[in-house]
Amino acid sequence: MTLKLSFTRNRAIAAATLGVVLIAGGAVAQQPAPPNIMERTEWDNRRLDQLDRNVRRLERALTQRNAAGQPVLVEPDPEVIALQGRVDILEQRLNDLSATIRRITGDGERVTFQLDESQRDNTALRRRLADAEARIQKLETAAELNAPIQANTPTGDAAQDLAAAVRLIGTDRPRGERALETVVVTWPDTPQSREANSRLGDLRVSANDKAGAVPYFAAALKDWPRIGWAADTTLKLADALFATDRKTQGCAALGEFTRRYAPTASDPQKARAAQLRTSGGCS
Repeated sequence: MTLKLSFTRNRAIAAATLGVVLIAGGAVAQQPAPPNIMERTEWDNRRLDQLDRNVRRLERALTQRNAAGQPVLVEPDPEVIALQGRVDILEQRLNDLSATIRRITGDGERVTFQLDESQRDNTALRRRLADAEARIQKLETAAELNAPIQANTPTGDAAQDLAAAVRLIGTDRPRGERALETVVVTWPDTPQSREANSRLGDLRVSANDKAGAVPYFAAALKDWPRIGWAADTTLKLADALFATDRKTQGCAALGEFTRRYAPTASDPQKARAAQLRTSGGCS
């Protein structure tokens, strides 16, 4: 684009010089008819060199006339004026576009900043919401676990209710423990109720609360049931009684083990009973 403008300007100079009007009484020199300047010219090195020589000759002629007191009035090429006007318009549009881009960039930076602020606010709100949900869930769980135990059977069968409670202990101990207590209330005086009490006693022992385990073991062994887990539960009861300084009751529990369960007890159970009798000082 720069080269084209230079060629057009050179053409303008040549055309303007050829059309000079001599002032101060000078007669207009006879010149051959100028070429059609609107016709597209194919420029090459030869034509450029020729144009350069012609311009130099015209410059020397103008200098000589100025020195001789014969000033020259050069009329600008209308094409050049129109082209300069278009260039000015394009330059103004470019400036307007640059200003628009700067404004858009500024708006984008402000939007980005506001978006970052919103994201930080959203993160803080999500964190507070998660904390609130955790606290609500904790309160709901506490309310559920501390509510009075009421009779309820999810399956309508004592054995299935007990099996479900035992499975729940493996995944959610507090709710599993409550499920065992529900079995005790829902199915009183049943083998499932007794086993649920025995398991509740085991949970107290695992929590290092042997004093709390005693009433559960005692409830499980009410009337000394003839059932598979009864012998082992009797030994656990004796151990919990000794651990809470109730030697007499502990020895009595071992006596019941000897009378009721020893004949069918396993060797490890018999050995455990002997060990407890010795450590407890039973006669």
